[in-house]
Amino acid sequence: MSDTSITLKLENLSCASCVGRAERALSSVEGVTDAPVNLATETARVNFQAPASADRLAGALDKAGYPALRETTVLQVEAMSCASCAGRVEKALAAIPGVLEARVNFATEQAFVTYLAGSVTPEILSAAATSAGYPAHPHDTGADRAADTITDGAHPLRQKAVIAAMLTLPVFVLEMGGHLFPAFHHWIGRIIGFGLSHWIQLILTTLVLAGPGRVFFTKGIPALMRGAPEMNALVALGTSAAYLYSFVSVVAPGILPSGTANVYFEAAAVIVTLILVGRWMEARAKGRTGDAIRSLVALAPHEAIVDIDGQTVARPVAQIVTGETVIIRPGERVPLDAEIVEGESLVDESMITGEPMPVSKSVGDHITGGTINGAAVLKARVTAIGPDTVLSQIVRMVEDAQGARLPIQALVDRVTAVFVPAVIAIAAVTVLVWLAIGPDPALGLALVAGVSVLIIACPCAMGLATPTSIMVGTGRAAQMGVLFRRGDALQALGGARVVAFDKTGTLTRGRPELTAFETAEGLDADEILSLIAGAEAQSEHPLGHAIVAAAEARSLTPAKVQDVRSVAGFGLSAQTGDAQILIGSQQFMAKEGVVLTDLVDRADPLRAQGHTVFYAAINGTLAALIGVSDPIKDETAQALQSLLDMGKEVAMITGDDPATAAAIADRLQIDIVDAGVLPGGKVDVIEALQARFGPVAFVGDGVNDAPALARADIGIAIGTGTDVAIETADVVLSSGALSGVVNAVEISRRTMTNIRQNLFWAFGYNVILIPVAAGLLYPIWGILLSPMLGAGAMALSSVLVLTNALRLRFIQPVLEGAK
Repeated sequence: MSDTSITLKLENLSCASCVGRAERALSSVEGVTDAPVNLATETARVNFQAPASADRLAGALDKAGYPALRETTVLQVEAMSCASCAGRVEKALAAIPGVLEARVNFATEQAFVTYLAGSVTPEILSAAATSAGYPAHPHDTGADRAADTITDGAHPLRQKAVIAAMLTLPVFVLEMGGHLFPAFHHWIGRIIGFGLSHWIQLILTTLVLAGPGRVFFTKGIPALMRGAPEMNALVALGTSAAYLYSFVSVVAPGILPSGTANVYFEAAAVIVTLILVGRWMEARAKGRTGDAIRSLVALAPHEAIVDIDGQTVARPVAQIVTGETVIIRPGERVPLDAEIVEGESLVDESMITGEPMPVSKSVGDHITGGTINGAAVLKARVTAIGPDTVLSQIVRMVEDAQGARLPIQALVDRVTAVFVPAVIAIAAVTVLVWLAIGPDPALGLALVAGVSVLIIACPCAMGLATPTSIMVGTGRAAQMGVLFRRGDALQALGGARVVAFDKTGTLTRGRPELTAFETAEGLDADEILSLIAGAEAQSEHPLGHAIVAAAEARSLTPAKVQDVRSVAGFGLSAQTGDAQILIGSQQFMAKEGVVLTDLVDRADPLRAQGHTVFYAAINGTLAALIGVSDPIKDETAQALQSLLDMGKEVAMITGDDPATAAAIADRLQIDIVDAGVLPGGKVDVIEALQARFGPVAFVGDGVNDAPALARADIGIAIGTGTDVAIETADVVLSSGALSGVVNAVEISRRTMTNIRQNLFWAFGYNVILIPVAAGLLYPIWGILLSPMLGAGAMALSSVLVLTNALRLRFIQPVLEGAK
């Protein structure tokens, strides 16, 4: 049974400790195989089988205190003629993973669907109903998948931060103004008195904590009561300590030891304000980390022109079904994946492939949704809708990679699992030590140090360090035509010691041309070529296609042959009339007992020029020498040199004979060459390279490359290759340009450097500042960190991590050819 995969948007995730608890809650549900939680996107990617279900996952998260967001959408459903139709629509919608409830109102022709936010979209729901035979579209036409809940969350945070700042400013001025300017202190004493000043601070601080700051208590205290404290709990504890101590100092100062009745209202108020401002800035930065996904989603138009029996009708894309004909006017985006049935034009595919040059498209060619039509009108038959389109698959691939958990995250997970409880323990020990050995007023100093420890600790930065860089890095990669199908490839690729290439279709164009054809004395060249073309016409080998194309160019009709048999890695045999035809390498001829003649001697000059040479035999007699050349791609030499400049070893693995392979390797300055390799032997070559050098990345495009792509540490598939190769690879290049390999390596290196910078800051920040907050510098220089400064530093730490990650948006391609 295959896993079902859904993405859930979670509430109350405020730090890396929350991530661990949410993951454990999901993993506790029977049937869940994997449940990574991403703090940056506030999502969980859950892979599960029965008996796990959306309801059970939601229940586990609710119990843990991190409920999955629910959303309800209304679909307008057409073509329902009775209550049975409504039942079928309900069944189709309820079958989608993530849907909690589906209700269809036959009278109003509307469907009300409640689902776990992030698991599906209104467009996917519409496509499901449409596929069931009832065209549907979101009732709210303003709904747009590109809207991001993280960005939306910035607005209420801004409101809270502004209100908190307005209430906090008078408190800060009344208390800190006197410390900064003694004359102001005396002026306050004369005008309103210190007692009234403290009461004003108490009232305003109470409003701050009960209003904008209430979120820290409503989320932090329950988490603390569950024995699972997180970032909100730290803030709640710290501000409560400062507030309650100050409250007692104002309302009942006699309770406290003489000389210790001080107020710290400004600390509690400023802490809340600064952290709210930090979270607002963090939410805005988080929103920008998803820009790549939003830009990809925005490529798909919302409306298209449909040709119905010669009449053109504008219709929402969500209502279009496969088989319908759409009209794409000049300059318009292609609405869905389709096959051209009329017209010829240039199509700009740069947003999908990263290639800047438009591609010529004509009748029979496939076009991809989101690309831009050139200067001519096209009619195309829709071949894929909804989640089946190339654009949707790319978005899903990027989302999967962005939600990945890299090996480097393991250290972070171990630390954050115990971070918050450890901080609370450190704060408690700090207070006890100050009370035991601190100078007077020990109680006040102990309070300041304890609160500072609670406030300055920041697991948020540690939790955001890795996922934000992954999000931005993989998103930027997608814009450059590099798709990381597996997130861990992002870490592994930069560390690969060797980049090995298949030759045909990877280093070369994959469209060989017949460059030499010589026959034995007394044989008719056209007749022999016709026989060979007849056999090769039933072969899928690219070299065979070159022979067939050459025969057609000479206006020759391929002979009718029977019993064509392929011998992998050697050649093929066929039968026509009384004649047996053998086509293949010199080894194949010798293996079949064919007597080699002087034709073999003519092969060396061709091989020296990089041509692939093979032979044809008729009834056991050598009949022809065939030379085929596959032109090297224009950017291949530059791409390989760039990899060498990056310190990578470059290798070529090919089934060609050694002489041909050596000639091409010499032209491309490739030192490591394995030639004459059979399809099954590529895995052995990869293993040998791994044993000799270490991690190996393999680049290929064919069916016979799939085992090697799977065996390599990182498999990179050329996007123009076969589906099997692409499905086996860790990284997919949207286009066939090798510049994508170089850019993929560069993105991997830059992203991992960015992650290490983030982790260095996140860990270093806590390692250095927690002891400072506890009072480590007080005995030496008399410095005791203010809780307000701690709050500012804590808020700033997360923002700095996010800002550093956002720098990856500006990575430029190492080589042109990728956008």
